[in-house]
Amino acid sequence: MLAHFGAMTRRERLARACLYLIGDSVTLERVLDDALAGGVDVVQMRDKERSRSRLRANALALGARCREAGALFIVNDDPLFASEVEADGVHLGQDDVSVATARAVIGQERLVGLSTHSEAQIGQAAGVDYIGVGPVWATPTKPGYPPVGLDLVRYAAAHARVPFFAIGGINPANAASVFAAGARRIAVVRAIGEAAEPLAAASALREAAGVVNAYKAKEQACARARRAATGAGAGASTRDGAR
Repeated sequence: MLAHFGAMTRRERLARACLYLIGDSVTLERVLDDALAGGVDVVQMRDKERSRSRLRANALALGARCREAGALFIVNDDPLFASEVEADGVHLGQDDVSVATARAVIGQERLVGLSTHSEAQIGQAAGVDYIGVGPVWATPTKPGYPPVGLDLVRYAAAHARVPFFAIGGINPANAASVFAAGARRIAVVRAIGEAAEPLAAASALREAAGVVNAYKAKEQACARARRAATGAGAGASTRDGAR
């Protein structure tokens, strides 16, 4: 698997990703191996309570485990820290440094992600490689953020110009409704981080994503064949592949 992923760029791996895990360093240390074995593609260390100096060793160790499994490793908020620990990218909130600043620090090869909570923020997300869309449902990990519901997921499915991950209160019991709303990728915190069996939780989420994405890929292949048969293939949009 390492050789397979080693030949792919970070953006190519991101395009294939469908399951994104977020957690603090303590939680990730505990569940990471099970999460990766269950099919997590992207791991974000979001740890606002500890200093960057204390987190450096954690980030280096977690990042190495992700690389070994072929998963992308992202850190929160701080592009300089992302560069220092050789992360694959940085994820920004709306109140963090600007996308332009983050890009200047981490360069063009690493990824920049951005949280979005409204149609306007989705439309204004320029210069990023992916966005988070949510919180879909109320969640204690985002206090003060009202849930956006599935309507914003539907909007992102129709309008997002980069890959997006639906996030917020998603778990194996409700993931199907998020995919039915048009998402192809989900991000979770508690669904794996607080699961009694993290491997089983990750596997269930990955299976749900795999089923819907296989169906959508088949739909798109059929649509391309129909367009080609009618001579309309040349002008087809590529947005579906990005989402």
